[in-house]
Amino acid sequence: MSSRLRAFARLITAVAIVTAYVALHLAITAGMNLRACDRFRDAPARAAEFTTALDRYAAGEASARAEIRAGGTWFKENAPSGASRSAVSSATGDVEKGRVSLARERVSGLAADVRRDRARLDRQLGSSRATSLYWAVPVVMLLGPALWLRRRRRLGAAEIVRVVSRFAPPQPWWRRPVFLLASSAGYVLLAGGAIAVGTAQRRGYEVSPTLLMLWLVGGLAAIGAGVLSLRYTRPRSVRGAARALLVDGRKPVLYLRSFADDDTAAHVDDSASFVSLHSREEQFTAALGAVGPLITVGRPGEPLPRLGAARFYLPLDDWQPTVLRLMELSQLIVLRLGLGEGLRWEVQQARATQPAGKLVLLAPGGLSEVAQRLDEHLPSPSGLAEVAEVAGGDPWTGAVITFDAEWTPQVHPVGPVPRAELPRGALLRRWARAVKAGWAAMVMYTPAHYLARAIKDALASMGVRKRTMAWRATFAAQTSLWTGFALVTALALLDWLAGRALQLFGLG
Repeated sequence: MSSRLRAFARLITAVAIVTAYVALHLAITAGMNLRACDRFRDAPARAAEFTTALDRYAAGEASARAEIRAGGTWFKENAPSGASRSAVSSATGDVEKGRVSLARERVSGLAADVRRDRARLDRQLGSSRATSLYWAVPVVMLLGPALWLRRRRRLGAAEIVRVVSRFAPPQPWWRRPVFLLASSAGYVLLAGGAIAVGTAQRRGYEVSPTLLMLWLVGGLAAIGAGVLSLRYTRPRSVRGAARALLVDGRKPVLYLRSFADDDTAAHVDDSASFVSLHSREEQFTAALGAVGPLITVGRPGEPLPRLGAARFYLPLDDWQPTVLRLMELSQLIVLRLGLGEGLRWEVQQARATQPAGKLVLLAPGGLSEVAQRLDEHLPSPSGLAEVAEVAGGDPWTGAVITFDAEWTPQVHPVGPVPRAELPRGALLRRWARAVKAGWAAMVMYTPAHYLARAIKDALASMGVRKRTMAWRATFAAQTSLWTGFALVTALALLDWLAGRALQLFGLG
């Protein structure tokens, strides 16, 4: 499935979900209008009984007062906000105050008021029914394309899913749903705590010190509980490689590296979020998600998969044929260089069997031996050693290497780029400085952001433009917080919709 078709499928699904929510809300509204019409069906008879009881009470029959109260209660509970309900309520109040003649004047036109209120309820019911049907039609129409696109997405990934599924460790069916639910609770706690702390900071001067302390302590406690919950549940709720490929539908990006690099990739850098949870590899995975789903071979025997690239597990004695097959089926091969013999074999095979534009090499900073060993397998020197001093600040990744059609290497250093000259003109300069200062206050770039930007530039030099890669890496550092805010909003909407549904059935 192409990126454009995948984006279209996501758009169709999102529109279908929003439309279904609106249609459900309108259907509940139509049901409540129908219920209101049914409850008001006996209004003419009730109005006649109320008027008769009022006449009897005016004639001196004291027992009619109880019937007047009962009639007032019925109209209060069953009549819509309108003339009949107002007239009966006012008349009942006048009777309680001894103003019987005024009460009789108020209900002199009660029968006509009831007819008008019934007509208004019927119009509202007809309008709500028609509107709910109008919204139900696009839901039904969107359901077919959404299911077809889902099936096509799965068929597009069928071959590589078959290859990867043979090496997916079995998991109980309940494991991921349970830990996804637990992770959702962690996200909500994190976002709820952030909202409480932010509210205390903004409105602290408006509330008492006791309430302010409750907000701060409760918010910080919720943040801590959310962080602890997410650190435990997120590794247990990740998708395996086969499931990730099936859900995405695009050809994957195959990520090859030494298992010794996993500890460095698992490092959590400071970010714009006041709570950092997402590792370098998670941010790196989000960036390459602009190209396709990132899959990699997991370390044999690890109790839980690392967060980041979706993992599958190959046997130690027969992994090479599967890696070769995955190289063929992948749209991009990202290989992190090292000193291991396995990585040297992977570079040789990629160069021998794959197009030059399909291979992206990540070189660690400050390892001149890696540059020397790489040059042994290339038709021309890479020049990696010359940029080692410039790109050697971060040992995780110092440079990105791509190749043209003749396998001539192109080295792209990883790191902050030189500051661009501001545009001419005093107004433009001030505006550019203000924008840059505001963005810098919101975002703190991480090593994964600089790596994503270097890969973006490297792919662009080969004609592949993925403009969102660097921003994906930046926003991935704050995914937990934004996911929490989204879940809090979704829960608020669902709670409101559930409240309307309970009112429909008379339980609210």
